[in-house]
Amino acid sequence: MKIKAHRVSRGKATGNALITTEPISFLGGVNPETGIITEKRSALKGKSISGKVLIFPGGIGSTVSSYVIYQLKKKNVAPAAMINTKTEPIVAVGAIISNIPLVDQPEKDPFKTIKNGEKIHVNADNGYIELKS
Repeated sequence: MKIKAHRVSRGKATGNALITTEPISFLGGVNPETGIITEKRSALKGKSISGKVLIFPGGIGSTVSSYVIYQLKKKNVAPAAMINTKTEPIVAVGAIISNIPLVDQPEKDPFKTIKNGEKIHVNADNGYIELKS
């Protein structure tokens, strides 16, 4: 199944979905050395975002989060791609400077359509998400 989405940052990637309905603050909420979620109140606490297609509503917090995303990429522990319901500028800049594919505003609710762990392909160049299962 293909789901149309709006391109924020170019690229293509495939990986297993890691989903949270909570916004993510990359500054203080994700360990930039390991890619492990550290936010105490997060349902994803202790999980790695490395190589995953990270699906979350959008980012919150400091503008430094853009550079945390960049550091994740430099350390090879960044998500393969990201999907937001509504991307805000901090996550957009982080994805763009890190060359991480990012789409938002999917035509179907990703929280109802995609399951945690499901293999999906993000084609931000052409503006779609494809479920591979």
